[in-house]
Amino acid sequence: MNFNFLSPVSDTVLAHNQLLSPLCLGQKIKIHSEQQGIPDLNNVKIVILGVLENRNDINYIGEDFNLNEIRKSLYTLYPGNWGTNIVDLGDIEKGETAEDTYFALKETLTLLVENKIIPIIIGGSQDLTYSAYRAYDSLIPMVNIVNVDKSFDLGDTSKPISNTSFVGKIVLDQPYNLFNYSIVGYQTYFNSQEEIDLMERLYFESYRLGEVSNDITLVEPVMRDANIVTVDLGALKASEVSLRQKVSPNGLDGKEICAVARYAGISNKVSSFGIYEYKPSQDDEITAMLVSQMIWYFIEGVNCRVNDDDFSKSENHQKFITLAESHELIFYKSTKTGRWWIEIPFLANVNNKLKKHTLLPCTHQDYLDACNDIIPERWYKAYQKNSV
Repeated sequence: MNFNFLSPVSDTVLAHNQLLSPLCLGQKIKIHSEQQGIPDLNNVKIVILGVLENRNDINYIGEDFNLNEIRKSLYTLYPGNWGTNIVDLGDIEKGETAEDTYFALKETLTLLVENKIIPIIIGGSQDLTYSAYRAYDSLIPMVNIVNVDKSFDLGDTSKPISNTSFVGKIVLDQPYNLFNYSIVGYQTYFNSQEEIDLMERLYFESYRLGEVSNDITLVEPVMRDANIVTVDLGALKASEVSLRQKVSPNGLDGKEICAVARYAGISNKVSSFGIYEYKPSQDDEITAMLVSQMIWYFIEGVNCRVNDDDFSKSENHQKFITLAESHELIFYKSTKTGRWWIEIPFLANVNNKLKKHTLLPCTHQDYLDACNDIIPERWYKAYQKNSV
């Protein structure tokens, strides 16, 4: 695979890594270095990829940044009982323009995902998610994106792309490959009523911060149906990160964001995971450590993946049928993991490429609600989306 866009991990980080215990993660993974070059990616499951692009951040004032402190923190952690091979590919440097960086990221991710390697992207501004989305243009017909963020990031699509408008570009730009967009942890006062209404009209899914904090397990079925997961560090509360991050006093705490990362890792469909809006500073240790722990939990989730979504054999699942508001709802429960799905019926006018979405991940509570004549909201939105 050709990765001409990549620069190696800095010698400063590598020197720090040499002082660590041989049991630490930094001693267990392969690292792209100036001396050794890019490691062989045969039998590699996960790669770590930095992207040093932040020029389309609406608050950009010309500053550069690096990911050295995140790597130092990550390398000091101890791996779990993992069976996956991990490589740190180094960084994609800023191109001559931001569009050059987008192209480099898109090409790199296409190669990785095509070879069933999961990239963990550590980035600057979250508009890099647009490149991650475009990497799937030639890979799968429809893409599901989950954004962990305080804002929808729909923005003003008449203006150039930014970290506050990239989702609007994803929705409107051709080719139209977006099937569903979900946001986790949004805070109403950071979003206009027009954007909230638009999310409803498009039948996209949105989960407020209060809902998620009250029951973090709501996130699991959402992640189970995602191809791309993108995390804005602005979704965190200010007490969890350094002052330089300039985030809200309200937001997800450290345990919650690590649980979210693990749910993303457990999902059999998630093939790209990105953490964005990192802003290093002199008091950076707490942010770097939290980001490294998010990465650790995502890798832990990947190592816990179970193929429980094969419904071709009846012994793999239990089937439950109930009525809710005169609709016959069919649920499936995996006999391996106990996870639940709800069936979305085919419609005569549905495009064939959407048919793989007819089994929608859900929770046991959704089944209990249906038994009490309450249609699960995810079923309703997916049904309406397919009806359009």
